Amino acid sequence: MKLRLGLAGLLVIAGLALAVAETPAPKDPELLDTQGYQKLLQQYKGKPLLVTFWATWCEPCRDEYPMLNELAKQYAPQGLKVVGVSLDQDGDLILMRRFLARYKPIFPNYRKKKGEEDAFVQAVLPGWNGSIPASVFYGKDGQQIGHFVGAGDHDTYEAAIKMLLSK
Repeated sequence: MKLRLGLAGLLVIAGLALAVAETPAPKDPELLDTQGYQKLLQQYKGKPLLVTFWATWCEPCRDEYPMLNELAKQYAPQGLKVVGVSLDQDGDLILMRRFLARYKPIFPNYRKKKGEEDAFVQAVLPGWNGSIPASVFYGKDGQQIGHFVGAGDHDTYEAAIKMLLSK
């Protein structure tokens, strides 16, 4: 069987190739340090906020992330804002890109800047040792009102979100 493409077929193929070539690659999450985290909190002041800390090498994080994305979709109409902060290192960038491409989060994600680990985790949650997954809840006034360290299930997160939205 011979494949014959006319001029119209070639133009369609060329157009598809051009469209694919012009599609911008998704940007890597912006780097975030302690000062940047404080600015982020200020940016969301006035809104109920859930900040989740995750990494691709963390199996419980990989299990929890899609659930958080679904809860973010479900409660966005009621004002919930969600932000992800990846603790992946530079060597994990390709995995992080694939992970985000796979789950297509509706919320912004950042990547913790290398260095100042102790200062960063203490600025986020005093007494936190940096273990993940971890999520921190902030009321509309910008004050921290709760947190989870370790894997959480759907019902636990949903109850916390409902409480956050009711404040």
